[in-house]
Amino acid sequence: MNALVAYFSATGTTAKAAKTLASAVGGELYEIKPAVPYTSADLNWMDKSSRSSVEMKDAHSRPALADTDAPVGSHDAIFLGFPVWWYVAPTILNTFLEAYDFSGKTIVLFATSGGSGLGKSAVGLRSSAPGAKIVDGRMLNGRLNEAELKAWAEGLKL
Repeated sequence: MNALVAYFSATGTTAKAAKTLASAVGGELYEIKPAVPYTSADLNWMDKSSRSSVEMKDAHSRPALADTDAPVGSHDAIFLGFPVWWYVAPTILNTFLEAYDFSGKTIVLFATSGGSGLGKSAVGLRSSAPGAKIVDGRMLNGRLNEAELKAWAEGLKL
């Protein structure tokens, strides 16, 4: 498998899951970074005027990326990770998908969350990656077993 494990992590939880997954699948790791990093105040979902709340209310929000250096072109399978916000992927994932050509690639979603599943994440991301196949993967919460993740990834038959 020629995999890229690209991820956005606001607090480090998704980063930890992505690193374990990359090790399990022998994939290249790439962090999706916002041009303006999120602060704890930005992430306060209880504050309707916090940056994350404002972004998630607007489906057309596209937070800027710090760079567009992801090695997407050299990989066939992309594992795309993120924390679940409001039952979907943060809109910076749309920004990332729209910055590259994913035609003919398979994108497998994985996420971390304090309590929800992937929700409608795939639906919200598909229009941002025309020509790609986006599939729900799995939640990667808690303690992760590298052997189990390897078996799961191999079972995807990418």
